[in-house]
Amino acid sequence: MHWHIRAAQAEDLDALALVGAATFLETFAGILDGPAIVAHCMKEHSAGAYRRYLAAGAEAWLAEAEGAAPIGFALLAKADIPGGDPAADLELKRIYSLSRFHGTGLGPALMQTVVAAVAGRAERLLLGVYAGNARALAFYRKHGFEPIGDRRFRVGAREYDDVVLARSVG
Repeated sequence: MHWHIRAAQAEDLDALALVGAATFLETFAGILDGPAIVAHCMKEHSAGAYRRYLAAGAEAWLAEAEGAAPIGFALLAKADIPGGDPAADLELKRIYSLSRFHGTGLGPALMQTVVAAVAGRAERLLLGVYAGNARALAFYRKHGFEPIGDRRFRVGAREYDDVVLARSVG
């Protein structure tokens, strides 16, 4: 499968929202409450949500398959996570790809893109991940992330455990 990664622009908000909602649903269906997933995606993975991120200075990279079909993305923002230092850290808010593209090298390529963008701008790259997502935790460990704490993540009426991870980028 052929794909490429490019810097996302304002006209890519719908693509970011679509991939964000699709991958969140794909990852958490059967784990989280269905109506809560839908409500979460409508709020947190809307074009408006991504517009606000970009307007606040976040950067995004969009992965596209042949024909410019969106298949994944990464979103980098100011650190707003327990254990983070907004003056020294940046946060990987999202790194998502459709499961059909797992194992194609897309995830590592997105991570490499983000790490290259962070180099010289921050001491560490932080992220939060659902504590029950073993596949994601293994991916992050493989890319040099280590646990530095935890947080609670609300979807609907329930809270879930997230692991906060960090890696040096200096």
